[in-house]
Amino acid sequence: MKAGIVGLPNVGKSTLFNCLSNAKAQSANFPFCTIEPNIGVVSVPDARLEQLEGLVKPERVVPATVEIVDIAGLVKGASKGEGLGNQFLGNIRETDAILHVLRCFDNENIVHVDGSINPIRDKETIDMELQLKDLESVEKKLDKVKRAAKTGNKEAQKEEAVLNIIKAGLETGTSVRALSISDDDRKEFVKPLQLITDKPVMYVCNVDEDAAVNGNKYVENVKAAVANENAEVIFLAVGTEADITELETFEERQMFLEDLGLSEPGSAKLIRGAYKLLDLETYFTAGEKEVRAWTIPVGATAPQAAGVIHTDFEKGFIRAEVIAYNDYVNYGSEAKVKEAGKMRVEGKEYVVKDGDVMHFRFNV
Repeated sequence: MKAGIVGLPNVGKSTLFNCLSNAKAQSANFPFCTIEPNIGVVSVPDARLEQLEGLVKPERVVPATVEIVDIAGLVKGASKGEGLGNQFLGNIRETDAILHVLRCFDNENIVHVDGSINPIRDKETIDMELQLKDLESVEKKLDKVKRAAKTGNKEAQKEEAVLNIIKAGLETGTSVRALSISDDDRKEFVKPLQLITDKPVMYVCNVDEDAAVNGNKYVENVKAAVANENAEVIFLAVGTEADITELETFEERQMFLEDLGLSEPGSAKLIRGAYKLLDLETYFTAGEKEVRAWTIPVGATAPQAAGVIHTDFEKGFIRAEVIAYNDYVNYGSEAKVKEAGKMRVEGKEYVVKDGDVMHFRFNV
């Protein structure tokens, strides 16, 4: 599962990517610095993992991860191939969620592709290009479906009605994710189209150091503008975060954060947000050799969760031994949890809960 960082050129995308992944993607004060997408595998900060490490004292600890993709900046006309439009749109189509970076700070030394700071205009520029590309995809599909609908095909007629709703929405500047379409229709007719504006989005407001704790007027404007989108808005000082990651020790980084009035890096909040945006959750395995966080889709069953470790675990699944995270912490060890009768045995139908500590029994 991948989240793509998008935005106009020069708004701080590659600097943010470097903060998240320490991958040192090229970033500079000119448009189209990023051409090929950079991909980073980023650890998901999780205090529960640290707590389990303290209790179990394993040989190693492995966190959950999420893939972040830094994609070339987009400009007006991208849907018609302007700038790096076709490449950009192809890359973003391959991601599962969008982290939309908006410049929300003034600095005359850093050029803006449109010459002034206006995050709402910047958002609308990107939205329009993505909507135009989706409209192109929908119109192509609609042409095919209409022919089948005219023959009296009930399923095609139903699909035509949904596609017309999408077309009308896109033509009036509404992204697909904000349209009123039933879950069943989305699953059957919308999801197969892989429309860009149907992907979940988080708006990342790039602010200056002075606004790192409380945000600023630009952030408030963005929140008001996206109020009907069911999208999260976060803000962080990307340049400052970059400075923090350059510090050598954890203690130095913590001192820097405390001086700013922050309890943790904004990038940690963003990574957790991206994980949630991708509809992912975590379960744990805990033993002397290893404490590990495993990533699963929300709603995964016990056999599906087992399959993340190894396909044989899913094929030969017998049962799962499950401890709720809070019980593990309260009792302090697996043995004490068992003594208290708090370990549960669950079968194939069990839907894993975020934070479950699990052992799997299987036979192949």
